[in-house]
Amino acid sequence: MLCLTCGTRPVVTADGRCRGCAMLSRRAPGGLMPAASTPPGEGWHRLRSPGGLAKAVIVSLSAVIATDLLAVAVGLYYRGLLGDALTGDGSDLDDAEARGADLLYAEAGSLQMLAMLATAVLFIIWFHRVRRNAEVFDASRQPMRPGWAIGGWFVPLANFWLPRRIAGGIWSASAGTGPEGAGPPVSKAPLHLWWGFWVFSLLLTRYAGRVYEQAMTGREIVDAVTTTAVADVVDGVAAALAIVFVHKLTRMQRERMALGPASQALPQEGSPGSSGAAGPVKAPTGPAAP
Repeated sequence: MLCLTCGTRPVVTADGRCRGCAMLSRRAPGGLMPAASTPPGEGWHRLRSPGGLAKAVIVSLSAVIATDLLAVAVGLYYRGLLGDALTGDGSDLDDAEARGADLLYAEAGSLQMLAMLATAVLFIIWFHRVRRNAEVFDASRQPMRPGWAIGGWFVPLANFWLPRRIAGGIWSASAGTGPEGAGPPVSKAPLHLWWGFWVFSLLLTRYAGRVYEQAMTGREIVDAVTTTAVADVVDGVAAALAIVFVHKLTRMQRERMALGPASQALPQEGSPGSSGAAGPVKAPTGPAAP
C-alpha cells in the first residue's frame, strides 16, 4: 500500500503515511510559534513555483540598483556645486543652478523610494511563497508559522532578526537532497551576506537621513550628501546580494520540486523532528499475511 499523502512510498504509520510524510506532519521543536502541521491528505501538490515571482523581484531589485547609482551620481554633482561655493571657486554659481541641483537630488530620492516600495511588496510575496513551499519540503526545520514570513517584517526591532530566522529555515529545507533524504551541504553564504548588508544598509540610510535633515550650514550639507552617497552605495550592494539570494533559493526550490515527493527530507537520528531514542517510526504489527 502506498502513502495516502505522496502516493509514492510504502505506508509505515497507522494513519496511512510514509516515513517522510509522517515527519512533515510533526510540529517543529523550539520557538514560540512553530510551523503548523501538514494536514492529512495534503503534500507535494501544494507546491507552487516561485520562478515567476523571483523574476519580478530580480527586476525590481535591479531597478533599486539603478536608482541608487543615479542618486550617487546626482549627489556627487550636488556636492561638487556646494563644495565649489564653499571654497570660493563657485562665486558665479547662481541661485537657479543651486535650486535645480537640489530639485534633481530630491527627484532622485523619490525614484529610490518608489523602487524600494515596489521591491518590498514583491519580495515579501515571493518570501511567503518560498516559505509555504519549505513547509512541504521539511516542516521540522521551520521555526515559525508561514504567516510570519509576512508579519515578521513589520514588527519593530524584531524585524532585524525574525525574517533572518525564517529565511534560515527556508534555506535548510530547500537545500537539495537525494531520494534517501541526504545530500551535500549547501553554503549559506548568500543568505548571511544579503542579510548582513541589508541590516547595515538600513541603519546607515536612517543615519544619513537624520544627518541630512539636521544639516544647516553649507559644510554640514556637503557632509550629509557625502554620507548619503555612501549609504546609497551600500544599499546597491545589498540589492545585488539580494538578487544572488533570491536566485539561489529559487533555484534550490525548483530543483527540489523537479525531484518529486521522493526528495522529501527524512528525519536524521538526533535531529529535530527525528524519532530520537524511540527509534524510527514503525508500522503497526498485526497478523501476518497468508
